[in-house]
Amino acid sequence: MAMRQSLLFTKTRKEAPKDEVSKNAELLIRAGFIHKEMAGVYSFLPLGLRVMNKITTIIREEMNAIGGEELFLTALQDKNVWDTTGRWSDAVVDNWFKTKLKNDTELGLGFTHEEPLTHLMKDYIRSYRDLPVYTYQIQTKFRNEARAKSGIMRGREFLMKDLYSFSKDVPSHEAFYEKAKEAYTRVFSRVGLGDKTYVTFASGGSFSKYSHEFQTITDAGEDTIYVDEKKKIAVNKEVLTDDVLKDLGVEKSDLVPKKAVEVGNIFSLGTRFSDAFELTYVDETGSPKPVVMGSYGIGPGRLMGTVVEVLSDASGIVWPQSIAPYAVHLISLGKAGSETEKEAVRMYENLKKAGIEVLFDDRDMRPGEKFADSDLIGIPLRVVVSDKTLKEQGVEVKERATGKIECMSFDTFTSYFKK
Repeated sequence: MAMRQSLLFTKTRKEAPKDEVSKNAELLIRAGFIHKEMAGVYSFLPLGLRVMNKITTIIREEMNAIGGEELFLTALQDKNVWDTTGRWSDAVVDNWFKTKLKNDTELGLGFTHEEPLTHLMKDYIRSYRDLPVYTYQIQTKFRNEARAKSGIMRGREFLMKDLYSFSKDVPSHEAFYEKAKEAYTRVFSRVGLGDKTYVTFASGGSFSKYSHEFQTITDAGEDTIYVDEKKKIAVNKEVLTDDVLKDLGVEKSDLVPKKAVEVGNIFSLGTRFSDAFELTYVDETGSPKPVVMGSYGIGPGRLMGTVVEVLSDASGIVWPQSIAPYAVHLISLGKAGSETEKEAVRMYENLKKAGIEVLFDDRDMRPGEKFADSDLIGIPLRVVVSDKTLKEQGVEVKERATGKIECMSFDTFTSYFKK
């Protein structure tokens, strides 16, 4: 995929909206990745959608690798289904968006999907031969958040990957749970947050001893976790007791409190939902048994916002190669019709033919403006074609992450990029 920047309808901005307080939204708005519609609601523009699609591709690959089957459930929710567990009540769940049809039938916009998916599975799970089932979706959720001041890390309308496991017994469930934990670790590593994201022990509720959150260290985080950096163990403050520390083999004196944002979570559901919906299967002896369930969530938008919070500097965003909107930001400093401009166009066409994702800044603007925009947008490699580089039969290459600048021949650059 290649794009001339002159054809992008979006533009960079010097300032973000005055009511925007989060760094991730400020930078993403200024760089032309998202557009703020209202508090907690953002549209994804072409550059932002490219990043989001790369994040969801990584998530999808890792979920498929552990046996996940992708589906897509409805956003509109049936009151009767949710009444089964009591979670339609505003006294139980206070962040519903609810509406009515013209015939006064009550509907809601889904904030999660345990109920409808468990209800659906009654038509497909009847025997032990039908298990296990691991289904996931990447779908828009709606939550009537009381506060929405964290940019795309906490919104009222957002994309969510939610996977649900259906197993015949606890040992089978626990085996998949560990696979999911490993898959999540790979996801966060692939998007560039691996060294800053901790598997964090949290409350397992009434279903298991612990659940696990994936917390990324950042000053923008809403949570406080306690980290043993030597053992790479983190504990949520809600379970920070002497008994838990003893169980984990951690000394309280070794723990350091850190601000963090939860980028994913996995937890056991036991038979809470299968009991409510009477989701059972017949085992090998012909006896009915309840299905054991688990839930596994990642918010791609929250993940994208966290990457910006963690991997940015005073000049703008610093995208990792894996999720950057483009791999190369090619900048022409030649005047219209000049040999320099012609060489930049030739390089653009060659990069396209080679299958390299390139954004070509062919706009009629001053060099300083182009460089500032490039730093703000944050594409990993900036490649400049100028009168000077043309005389030297090469290009100037800058690594956005390190600031390293190197002049190299056209052939060397091709080899450099492949490397």
